Amino acid sequence: MEVPPPVASHVVAMPYPGRGHINPMMNLCKLLISKNTDILVTFVVTEEWVGFIGSEPRPDNIRLGSIPNVIPSELTRADNFPAFIDAAMTKMEGPFEQLLDRLEPPPTIIVYDTYLFWVVDVANRRNIPVASFWPMSTSFFSVLLHYGLLEQNGHYPVNWSENGDKRVDYIPGNSSIRLADFPLNDGSDFNRRLLQWALKAPLEVHKAQYLLLSSIYELEPQAIDALKAEFSLPICTLGPLIPSFTHGMRDNIPSLSSNPSDLSYFKWLDSQPSSSVLYVSQGSFLSVSGAQMDEIAAGLRDSGVRFLWVARGEASRLKQLCGNKGLILEWCDQIRVLLHPAIGGFWTHCGWNSTKEGVFAGVPFLTFPILMDQPLNSKLIVEDWKVGWRVSEGVRKDILVSKDEIARLVQKFMHLTEGEMGREMRKRARELQQKCQLAIGDGGSSENDVHAFMRDIIITDGNTKKVLQTTSIYSS
Repeated sequence: MEVPPPVASHVVAMPYPGRGHINPMMNLCKLLISKNTDILVTFVVTEEWVGFIGSEPRPDNIRLGSIPNVIPSELTRADNFPAFIDAAMTKMEGPFEQLLDRLEPPPTIIVYDTYLFWVVDVANRRNIPVASFWPMSTSFFSVLLHYGLLEQNGHYPVNWSENGDKRVDYIPGNSSIRLADFPLNDGSDFNRRLLQWALKAPLEVHKAQYLLLSSIYELEPQAIDALKAEFSLPICTLGPLIPSFTHGMRDNIPSLSSNPSDLSYFKWLDSQPSSSVLYVSQGSFLSVSGAQMDEIAAGLRDSGVRFLWVARGEASRLKQLCGNKGLILEWCDQIRVLLHPAIGGFWTHCGWNSTKEGVFAGVPFLTFPILMDQPLNSKLIVEDWKVGWRVSEGVRKDILVSKDEIARLVQKFMHLTEGEMGREMRKRARELQQKCQLAIGDGGSSENDVHAFMRDIIITDGNTKKVLQTTSIYSS
C-alpha cells in the first residue's frame, strides 16, 4: 500500500457489512474530513462491498481497505441471514488485524460499528483509541441494553394472541412501548440467534473511549440523557449523518447526475402539484412478502394518488399492477426526492437512515416496519413525534393488509391539509425539520459535538489528545 503524506489523524472505519450500516459510517467519515481535510480515513469493507461502493464518489483521502468476504459468494445475506451475522461476528477479526498490520501510517483511532463488538478488544490490545459508532436510534440502543428487563418481568417471549398490545414503561429513556414493537421478541430459533448477537454489542461499549450516535439530541433527549447516566465515556450526537449534507451546510443539495435517465423522475416530480406525491420505499434489503407487495401496488392504484415508488428488483413486475398515476423505479436519490416540493408524504419501512432523511425533509410518514429497530422507529414517528400514522395498527406482522385498507388510508393521508389533525401533523413535521437544521448549524448540538470530537482525535506533538473522562463539553 502506498505511503501517504503526514496526516492530522488516521481514522480506521470498520462498518458492519450492510448498506444500512455502511452508508451512515461513510457519511460520518465525510463529515470528519469536511472539518479537517488533513484527516486520512481507511474505510474497511469486505471484497463484496469494494465491488458495490468502489466506484462511488468520495473524497481522495478516504481510501478503501478490503478484507475477505465472510460467507460464500453464492449465498446472500437474505438467503442465510443468521449465518451471515455469525460469520461477521466470528470470522472478520483475524483479517481485520492483518490489515491493521499493513496500514501506513499507523491508525490513530478506530471507529467501529457497535455491532462488531470484537473491534474493541482488537483496539485495546494495540493501545489504539476506539470509538463505538451506533448507526440506529438511541432509543433502540437503550432497548437492547435493557432487554433483560423483559424476561425479568415475564414479557419475553411475546404471546401474540394475549399480550402483543400490552405496554411496558420500564425501559430507561423510552416512553411506554408495545411488546409488539420490541425486536426479535417471539422466541423463534431464527430470532433467538439474531438476538444473541444484538444484545452483546451494547454491553461492550464501556470498553471504548467514545460512543458516537447517529442522531441529534433534540430528537431523542430522554434516551440520550439515560445513556449519559449509565456510561462514563463521552457520548457524541453527530447526526443526522444523511447523504450530501455536512454540518453547517444546510443548502448543500447534490446536483443532478449527468446520466439522462436520472433526470426523468425529477422532471416528472417538477410537473406535479405541491405535496401531491406519496414517496414509497420498503428498504433495500429485507422486504415484505410478494403477496403484500401486490396488495400495496393494487392499493396505490385504487387510491388514485400520485406516487413515486422505489422497489429494487421488482419495479418491472409492479409497474403492471399500479396503473399510470405514478412512477416505479429501481433506485432514486432519496434525500433529494424527499426534499422536492411535490412530495407530500413518505411510506417507509422505518429504517433509521430513512427515518432521519424523512425528518430532515419535514414530511409526514406512513410507517410499515418489518423487523429489528423498525417497529420501534415507527413508534417514535407515530407516538412520540406524532408526525405519522401506522399502515397497520395490528400487532401481528404476518397479517396481510388488504388493498382496500391501503387505498382508503393513502387517500386520507394525502389529503391531510383538509383537516385540523393533518395540519397539526404537517406543522410538527416542519418543526422537527427545523430542529435538525438548527442542530447542524453554527452552535447547534451536533455541530458542537463534532468539533469536540475532532479536537480529541487530531494529532498534537505526535500523539492524539487525551480522551475526555470526567469533564466533558459534549452536548447534554
